[in-house]
Amino acid sequence: MSDPDSRPLAGRHVAVLLGGLSTEREVSLVSGAACADALERLGAQVSRVDAGRDLAQVLSRLKPDVCFNALHGVWGEDGCVQGVLETLGLPYTHSGVLASALAMDKTRAKAVLAAAGVTVPGGGLYDRHEAAAGHVLPLPYVIKPNAEGSSVGVFIVEAGANSPPEAIASEAWSLGDQVLVEPYIPGLELAVGVMDGRAMMVTEIVPATGFYDYAAKYAEGGSIHILPARIPAAATERALRMAEAAHAALGCAGVTRSDLRYDDVNDILVLLEVNTQPGMTPTSLVPEQAAAMGVAFDQLVLWMTEDAHARGHAGRIVG
Repeated sequence: MSDPDSRPLAGRHVAVLLGGLSTEREVSLVSGAACADALERLGAQVSRVDAGRDLAQVLSRLKPDVCFNALHGVWGEDGCVQGVLETLGLPYTHSGVLASALAMDKTRAKAVLAAAGVTVPGGGLYDRHEAAAGHVLPLPYVIKPNAEGSSVGVFIVEAGANSPPEAIASEAWSLGDQVLVEPYIPGLELAVGVMDGRAMMVTEIVPATGFYDYAAKYAEGGSIHILPARIPAAATERALRMAEAAHAALGCAGVTRSDLRYDDVNDILVLLEVNTQPGMTPTSLVPEQAAAMGVAFDQLVLWMTEDAHARGHAGRIVG
């Protein structure tokens, strides 16, 4: 007979939402599969749901006890799916409607974070055709979609560039008519996971390509993760506190990951964005940080699931 402590979710029906409709679908499939496997090892009855437009009907038929939202990107991470789950009255992992929508809108999130005392980059929103016609900021600078994740559609316009990237003005561009343009912050790429409102660790990311793009994030060997990061203790403390402040200011719940840049020459630390549903793939940062703190992958998934259930009715925070 198996030890009941090894199957703490026995009798619990968990729907794992994966795949979805965004440009990050493939990553979500990997995240979702890993989490579903963990939930099955924990004893749960697992329904793997490739989230489409019929999500409400599918979940109404399945009637799970809780939803593990392993979707990434628009629709799954921006408050839309969260609204569906609220309407159905289903508890779900990660942040609620408002925090999810706010964090996905980088420009509005930056305004909230700045008001909370978190240092964020300058810059602003520009029409993509205007940003493609000529340099709207001094070189070097970064162009990115205002509401995408995983570094999809991000360009670094380096010093000496004659013109902005033509791609943002092409008919094939499908990532919004406005783009966010920010000064390029030299230095190190950092990430801080936050779990239950408390910062975990600081990871230093060294991309193999020189830029932490989609491939560097998810391809095997795409980047090297160094934890704890090789930065001064004071900078580590600032990064941890900034991630906690950002998580709180946006009203996040469960697990988040803040991405930061650290100019180690001038000791300048800025927070780029908060990911409300960080990756749960074998190369993802939050599971790595949890493992370094002694929390195995299955235990991390268990905590996220129980946290969602404990918050009771849908995504609302209790107490």
